[in-house]
Amino acid sequence: MPNPTSRLLALLTLLQTRPSWTGAELVERLEVSSRTVRYDIRKLRDLGYPVEAIPGVAGGYRLRAGTAMPPLQLDDDEAVAIAIALRTATGNAELGQAAGTALVKLEQVLPRRLRGRVAAMRQHTEAARSSGGVDPDLLVFLAGACRDHRRVRFGYQGNRREVEPHRVVQVGRRWYLVAFDPARAGWRQFRLDRMTVQRPEGARFVPREAPSAADVVRGIDAVFARHRAVVLVDAPAAEITARVPPAVPVEWVDERRCRVHATGESPGALALNLLMLDADFVVEKSSAELDAALDTLRRRLDGGR
Repeated sequence: MPNPTSRLLALLTLLQTRPSWTGAELVERLEVSSRTVRYDIRKLRDLGYPVEAIPGVAGGYRLRAGTAMPPLQLDDDEAVAIAIALRTATGNAELGQAAGTALVKLEQVLPRRLRGRVAAMRQHTEAARSSGGVDPDLLVFLAGACRDHRRVRFGYQGNRREVEPHRVVQVGRRWYLVAFDPARAGWRQFRLDRMTVQRPEGARFVPREAPSAADVVRGIDAVFARHRAVVLVDAPAAEITARVPPAVPVEWVDERRCRVHATGESPGALALNLLMLDADFVVEKSSAELDAALDTLRRRLDGGR
């Protein structure tokens, strides 16, 4: 680790992850000499970090507990990951405003070398409805490919794909790559958690006229709506409306009942969605696949009987 700044940051990170480290452990982890470790400890103290020496045969170092720390230090990947997390949280009803102001403050102090990565992430990603998990490294890579108009190659459900990426979109708890697939001559959406991406990016391409964000979300919703059911629920419409996503239609029947048009990306997922209504219901419109999924759940809840 020849870069002194990177070495100091790595040493500080190690000291923050455990109550104490021996000198030998730091030498091994940092791949430097014991003399370099002692030198870097002195540099951290000069910068205001309260690093204490631990007496004893083995010796060691620790950060003093209960002491105010100097300003937070982040490496490049950590800074970009935080920016992604804040960008995602802006779609959350409770955290959106705070996340947005925090993201603005973070971007103001980011080094110039990171601003391009974060700007690409912001320009070519879009959050919808609620926040969800994402691999920051993959998200930044795909956002960069969208920005630079470079093809992306990846494995997807046993097939090899090479597409022209346009935007990364979050719908529900999943992230999707919206891209034009030349082999299929059409726009497609790919779940990030099902992609095995090859790096680096492929050849450049001329951007095409892309579908609107609303059309993208509707297209992804169509996948979720592949399986449908209509159920009469023994609960007031207002109560059920508060439990389901805004896109799920809920019809008022009377003061104590409502009708729900439920969807799911699989029969099992649809059956679980119905159970999450947390109310008694009667299936009015179904399918053989959903009936089988409900029977399976019923047997499991009865202990396999």
